[in-house]
Amino acid sequence: MVVGYHLVWTAYGWWLPNDPRGSSSHEIRVRPISKLGPLHEGRKKTQPKSAEIRRFYRDAEKLLNHALLKFNSPAVQIIADAFSTVVKREQYTCYACAIMPDHVHVLIRKHRDQTETMIANLQEESPDLRRIANGRSSRVGRIWMESVFKYARGYGTYRGVHPTKST
Repeated sequence: MVVGYHLVWTAYGWWLPNDPRGSSSHEIRVRPISKLGPLHEGRKKTQPKSAEIRRFYRDAEKLLNHALLKFNSPAVQIIADAFSTVVKREQYTCYACAIMPDHVHVLIRKHRDQTETMIANLQEESPDLRRIANGRSSRVGRIWMESVFKYARGYGTYRGVHPTKST
């Protein structure tokens, strides 16, 4: 029996299908980024050095429509506030949330909503992020990657984690 999910998704431009670390993608849908190398299905057992990953994303940024999006402290706060609003409104039980510079992790209890709906609800509540992304006041474009890396894994038990229900 599944009691909760680990939801993960990335900010714009991160964890591309041909990321040297591997990917959950099954195809490269954006032609320009296919120049960066072949599709890497699944996580690679041997991970590349940090320098190789940085080089890959420096090259990728030249091919993307917008700059890679990295969350600074004000952006993290906006995302956290937006997620809090959604958790309360939808009556989700969120066990934990980690907002990283280029992606997020949310541990959330099983709910009437499907995982895709929960991710969509959390993503849609953070539109103000566009105004402060990377310290720029005029950023346009998407905040979150569209179905490039959205991950949900169900879990049967959480040991040592006690949920806090929003009221």
